[in-house]
Amino acid sequence: MSTHSVAQARDQFSNLIDRAIRGEHVVITRHGQPVVELKAVGQQARPMTAEDIEWLRERRVTLAAPDRDPRNFVQRMRDEDDERLLRR
Repeated sequence: MSTHSVAQARDQFSNLIDRAIRGEHVVITRHGQPVVELKAVGQQARPMTAEDIEWLRERRVTLAAPDRDPRNFVQRMRDEDDERLLRR
């Protein structure tokens, strides 16, 4: 890791950018306190294509439609609990 004051960074900015691109940890300080870290931007992903979207659609998991009637939902839960308890 290399640490540089704002004044040093101003004078060597291009060099510090090159060092960060090569993977070096570069920190810029103000009054002795770290305030900025230079790091290379990661490689951007390629744009999504129609084929990518179709691939996702084919593999999408669909959820069952929710029961609109709360009474039926609660009753079904109770029935499942009763069945589970009877199996013990």
